[in-house]
Parts: sequence; C-alpha cells; structure tokens
Amino acid sequence: MVAVVMLVGGSDRASAGDAARGAELFALAAGCNCHTPAAGPIGAGGGEVPTPFGTFYGTNITPDPETGIGRWTDAEIAAAIRDGDARDVGAEAPAMPYYQYAGMSDGDVADLIAYLRSLPPVVRQNQPHEGELPLARWAYWFWRVLFAPSVSRPATAPTDGLARGRYLADHIAICTDCHTPRSALGVPAADRYLAGASPGPGGQVAPNITPHPSGIADWSVDDTMNLLALGMLPNFDNVQGYMGDAIDGRGGGPGYKDGPERDRRLIAEYLQTVAPIDNVVGAK
Repeated sequence: MVAVVMLVGGSDRASAGDAARGAELFALAAGCNCHTPAAGPIGAGGGEVPTPFGTFYGTNITPDPETGIGRWTDAEIAAAIRDGDARDVGAEAPAMPYYQYAGMSDGDVADLIAYLRSLPPVVRQNQPHEGELPLARWAYWFWRVLFAPSVSRPATAPTDGLARGRYLADHIAICTDCHTPRSALGVPAADRYLAGASPGPGGQVAPNITPHPSGIADWSVDDTMNLLALGMLPNFDNVQGYMGDAIDGRGGGPGYKDGPERDRRLIAEYLQTVAPIDNVVGAK
C-alpha cells in the first residue's frame, strides 16, 4: 500500500537550490522515471529496471523521513546521484546511471535536490532487487572502481550552444544510457557512442541516433524536437516503451515534453554533430 503524506513544503530540510529550476531538470532527466511506478505517485519508487544481472526497482526518492530521503542531507543525496553511494547502503548498482549523472554541475544537482524535497512525501518501502548476486555491494564497488569514468564536475552548467546540448544529452537526459551499446559487464562502449543498442533496456531496441544513414541522418532538428515534445517520428508513427515513458513521463510525472523548449532544441542540435556510426538496430 502506498500512502501520500501531504506536508506543506514537502521535507522539513532546507536546500540551497531552486526547486522551480529543479523541476525543469527533473523533466529533462525523463522524470527520473525509474523511481516512479506506472500508477504514480512521482518518485515513490518501484519503477522496474530489468537487466542481465537481475531486475532492479527504483527507490523512493520522495521526502518521507522513514521510507524515502527525508532524513538525508543534501550531500548524501548528491552522493547517491553523482557518486553511486547511497546512505546506509553503500555502492549502488550500475542500473542507477550515477556514472553519467556524475558530470552534472553543482548548481544543477542542488536545484534537483530542492525539487525532490518539494515532492509530497510518500510512505512506500523500497522493493528488493530480484536475482541479485551474493556479495553484490562488493561487486558494485569493484565495477565503479574499474569502469566508472572520471568526469569533470563543473560548478555551473554550460548555458548555450553545443556545449550545453552535449551537457544535457550526456549528464541530464543521459541519452547514452539507452542508445549506446554495452559490454557483457554493462559498460557503455565509448567507440559506439549513441549508435543504438539491440537489445537495449528491458530487451527493447534503442535505435541509432547518430547522423549516419542508418541512424537519423535524414532527420532535421525539428524532427528531433517533435520526437522529444510529442513522441512523434518523422513518418508520423509514435514511440512507445521506455522512450514513450521518457517523453510523456510516468505515473503522472513530467518527461522530456515538459522540459524547456530551448533545451530540447539544443539537445536536437547537438545530436546532429556527433560522429556518425553505421549501425542498423531497428526502424527509425
């Protein structure tokens, strides 16, 4: 059973960030929809993440003090988002793409935390992972040491141009998480950046989104804008599955469509500039 506890202002902890700006970032991060169940509420935990290493469930990130993050400090929440360290748990599974959020700026992570603290607290226990290996936390720690890249962490995010488009694609919208193929150990292949993955998350196809003829070479910036805002492909078909959730949001929460139009455009413009890679993984 899920109980929504309505407290004025959400958490009783203060945050230095801007919750309104954090709401925009949350939308550009696809509503962090692994942490929202299909029926909602936002951030209550339970979103399913199937992987070759077991099925993981997003944790409760509402400010409930008992089952969520209400007692966590800002530093502890930031460590979970960017460093893969969760309070009272330790190393997080790579199913949580902290190693991509690692490049999120200090200012943006503060704003995101302020937004999370503004959510209505929800009493919902976290769901145990299924099929987790023995000594899994040690395995996650070794994975982080061996494979999590060292990423620059700016104080403030780029504000314009391709630099901002790349920052948003890599560290907020984390396009790489679905659209870059992985090794047998779950490590994204740097030389196949955004070239598509089959199977991708949950066994679904994540298409090639590089500007190669096998990808989106024939797409305009407006085509990509329409996809991110409306879920509509250039052939007027619509996307579904994980990408549909990322665009529309899950459980009544926000998705890409709710992010600032300017930022969606910068992501679309950036995708036109990445290295084209020949990789046919499914229909565009």
